[in-house]
Order: sequence, then C-alpha cells, then structure tokens
Amino acid sequence: MSEEHPRLAVLVGSAREGRFGPTVANWFADQARQHNSMETELIDLAETPLPVTLTSHPDPGVTEMLDRLSPRLESADAFVVVTPEYNHSFPAVLKSAIDWHYTQWRAKPVGFVSYGGMSGGLRAVEQLRLVFAEMHAVTVRDGVSFHMAWEKFDQDGSPVDPTSNAAAKTMLDQLTWWARALRTARTHHPYTT
Repeated sequence: MSEEHPRLAVLVGSAREGRFGPTVANWFADQARQHNSMETELIDLAETPLPVTLTSHPDPGVTEMLDRLSPRLESADAFVVVTPEYNHSFPAVLKSAIDWHYTQWRAKPVGFVSYGGMSGGLRAVEQLRLVFAEMHAVTVRDGVSFHMAWEKFDQDGSPVDPTSNAAAKTMLDQLTWWARALRTARTHHPYTT
C-alpha cells in the first residue's frame, strides 16, 4: 500500500483461554483490508500480556514485550479495539496494554468492535471511551457489536448477518477520516499536551 495510507492497528483485547476474540478480530481485519483505506495490522495482546503493576524499571521479560508492542502502537495512525465484556467491563490484558503506553495513543482515533452475551460488549466499550479520553485519543461514534457473538458467526469465521459488514464500513469510513486529519495535524502541529 501507499505511504499515504494511514496505518490501522486492530487489537485483540482478550487473552482468556478459549476466547472468541481472534474470530471477531480476523473478520474485522479482513473488512479493513477490503475497505482499502488504511494499512492494517492485527495485534494480539495475548502475545504480549503486560503485567498490571507498572514499574519505572521493568524486568527483562516485560522490557522484551514492550520492545515488541510499543513500536507497533507508535506507528499506528488509528486503532480498533476488539473487546469482550468481562463482568460488565473490559479485560485486564487490554487495560495493562493501555496503561503501559501513553504517547502512542495521543491524538489518534479509536474505534470499537465488541462482543459478548446479551449486551454485546457495549458496557466494556462505554468504559473504554472514558479511558481513551484520558489518553487524549478520539473515539469514533459508530462501532460494531455482536450480541450472543458465538451464535453470530459461521464455521468459516464470518458473521451470519451481512449488516455487520455495513456497520464495519461505516466505522472504517469514520476512522479513515479521523486518521488522515489527525495525522496531518500531528505532522504540522505536534501534539504536546
């Protein structure tokens, strides 16, 4: 893809054994690639599960995980967080990844794809909007939500309801606009707040 395309990082926000997140994230990453407006990278936080205790001098294992994850977040112009809802909130592995980073999120747009039971992960998203506001990120209005998610995908990992693709396109349209606008702003007026 062209250097002009913004970079989108799709984060798999669950590390739980038996998780459904990779199915949802792979589908969304495919939608983003078909949208063809951003260069898309899938980041599975289960591969770099950062500890919940933040330290100024992390041990070598944590430093190694940060060395693998931090540059990938830094180079992104936009994010999509794929999150389940655990106990009316979002997973600890996701909170740890957010908390171990700060500048990587600033002045960048964030979209959400949520999944779960009856609520479809929407309570997790509402809490994440507050967290990302504190990180100086901009969350987009529209998202994608799968209620009773395990019933909403076929054996090939595709949603059985084609309106999911339309919802993904709407969010990707918004993310692309914000990614381009904020990248231009960061380039000409570095965000220092």
